[in-house]
Amino acid sequence: MWPPRVDVCGCRGGCTRAADPADPRAMSGQPQPSSTLVLASASPRRAELLRSAGIAFARAPVDCDETWFADEPPPRYVERVARAKAELALRPGVVVLAADTTVWLEGQIEPLAKAADRAEAAAMLTRLAGRSHFTTTAVAVADARGPEVRWHPFAVTTTVWFRPLTPAQIDRYLDTEEWRDKAGAYGIQGAAAGLVRRIEGSYTNVVGLPLAEVVELLATLELG
Repeated sequence: MWPPRVDVCGCRGGCTRAADPADPRAMSGQPQPSSTLVLASASPRRAELLRSAGIAFARAPVDCDETWFADEPPPRYVERVARAKAELALRPGVVVLAADTTVWLEGQIEPLAKAADRAEAAAMLTRLAGRSHFTTTAVAVADARGPEVRWHPFAVTTTVWFRPLTPAQIDRYLDTEEWRDKAGAYGIQGAAAGLVRRIEGSYTNVVGLPLAEVVELLATLELG
């Protein structure tokens, strides 16, 4: 039955359905609002990554409660939220792509999500400075072109090493305002590139979408 139920997504009453991506008011990644691929995200970074790979898509941002549940491991947390986002954008005849990214430290179960304010962002960067951390992006692809929805979920984790940082250096980064709306309070594609000593794994995964893995999956679905 369409639209699909969303109460299995794990969200606690904070979700609303996305606008129909065929609606001319919907934002599109390419000028093809009726594209078979729908990106269930308002993230300009994820949209730009798909464009860079030559993938045509329409955008249908969704409003989903991204609250972390106590004792929920970070990879499981983003897997749940990514699926919830995809559920909200589902409609017949399209393939929905949704993703969620978080940053976490070994031995600490609570993820470093988006900072609420500058003070919280400074605290996060202080915790990340001079050590390694993990960035996990969960991707949920739902193919609704047939009689049943077929799910293709996966997650990718990248290890990131920050150089040691002084409070003054952290303040200078915070002055860029790039910490806003980013897991872990930093965006590796911007000024924070100077904070990163090295990474192990996918760079685009840290940006917000493991592009090679996504493109490979979309190719199997004859999308790209």
